[in-house]
Amino acid sequence: MGLILNIETATKNCSVSISKDGEIIVMKELNNGNYSHAEMLHPFIKEILEEANLSFSDLNAVAVSKGPGSYTGLRIGVSAAKGFAYSLDIPMISIPTLEILANSISIDEGVIIPMLDARRMEVYASVYNLDKEQVREIKAEIIDETSFSEYLEKLKVHFVGDAVSKCEEVIQHPNAIFYENKFPSAKEMGKLSELKFKNKEFEDVAYFEPFYLKDFVVTPPKKKI
Repeated sequence: MGLILNIETATKNCSVSISKDGEIIVMKELNNGNYSHAEMLHPFIKEILEEANLSFSDLNAVAVSKGPGSYTGLRIGVSAAKGFAYSLDIPMISIPTLEILANSISIDEGVIIPMLDARRMEVYASVYNLDKEQVREIKAEIIDETSFSEYLEKLKVHFVGDAVSKCEEVIQHPNAIFYENKFPSAKEMGKLSELKFKNKEFEDVAYFEPFYLKDFVVTPPKKKI
């Protein structure tokens, strides 16, 4: 049995939940279009513990969305998870952000392509089958009218995530199905974190780093001529 704190901060959605035996018993999230994680994450965690009539000492593990996603968002979420794992002496679990996103919809046929906005026409995307198993690795890729054609020519393709709107503009195919306004959420983390807890798939807290997919680069200002 696992009583797990789940943390999802990879996008603008600041989301936390507590799951028991894989079922969400309480959750709280805010997506107001801004990155409010630094201000809201710890108050949200305190609130859901109080709502569930639990204390930190009751937790058996902490799970965190590992990326890809926002550099700052991932840092905040992973730092919080590491802090709880250290101070409470409980294991830390990491879950790929796109796997969380893929689990936000149910389909009867085809494949799921979860995608997160990178910049311009670039997305972070992967491919999952009906059983929510990853069948293609995560890539950072530029979207154009030929993107994912190898799947679209054969199957219904379900696009989900905060990059769907840019994808919908350029991919015109009858097999393309778009789910708008979907963000990774701690709501979908319960069963995923419970499975890893049972299998003892824990991270080394001291060395764990988020999966950024691409290096974070600060562009220096252009010199004035």
